[in-house]
Amino acid sequence: MIPFSDFDTRRYPTVDVATGYGAWAKTYEGTVEDLMDIDLLERLNGPEWASVRRAADLGCGTGRTGAWLREKGARSVDGVDLTPEMLAIAEEKGAHESLRVGDATDSGLEGGAYDLVISSLIDEHLEDVGPLYAEAARLARPGGWLVMVTFHPQFMITTGMPTHYTDARGRSFTIATHLHLVSDHVKAAVAAGWQLREMHEGVVDDRWVELKPKWAKFRSTPVSAVYAWQK
Repeated sequence: MIPFSDFDTRRYPTVDVATGYGAWAKTYEGTVEDLMDIDLLERLNGPEWASVRRAADLGCGTGRTGAWLREKGARSVDGVDLTPEMLAIAEEKGAHESLRVGDATDSGLEGGAYDLVISSLIDEHLEDVGPLYAEAARLARPGGWLVMVTFHPQFMITTGMPTHYTDARGRSFTIATHLHLVSDHVKAAVAAGWQLREMHEGVVDDRWVELKPKWAKFRSTPVSAVYAWQK
């Protein structure tokens, strides 16, 4: 594994995931752009969202992904997240059938019960992505899908930018960030019994530069990626 610290240009104080997202929860949705994740989900040809009877939303956060799934026709979504403060916001949205505090790699959800397992923008907080792919495989029924949106390693390497937030006093903090190459995802997924059906990468384009003018120097650099796997 390549340590992200080799590339980190910000050198902010680092906090653990639960602490960081607990502090970031109230402002999170105002800082995370749809171009990072929702735009990529919209590009996928499969799965057929409206045919999803049960979905497991691992690392569901404030419920952005769950709400999007319900808008697309998914009938039921169960969410798991480490951070009670994020789950409280997800509960207000009302998109999830159930919400629980838990680890995405050991969710406690029913095995073999889900048409879809989805995880968005949490992989960089895991030291090893293998347990996440294994847990998703445990949860999915035969023929089920895993859709994973990830922070792109090339963006992390090029920019040296960790996942971070700024508190009410203007102080910036890094939330423990790990670098996973595309090959790390492929190896872990194959080992867990997944087959890749589709992948897309989102790059810094005019839309991103309009939102974040300082990113103009990173134009055409991949920012995030979405993988669609089938069991």
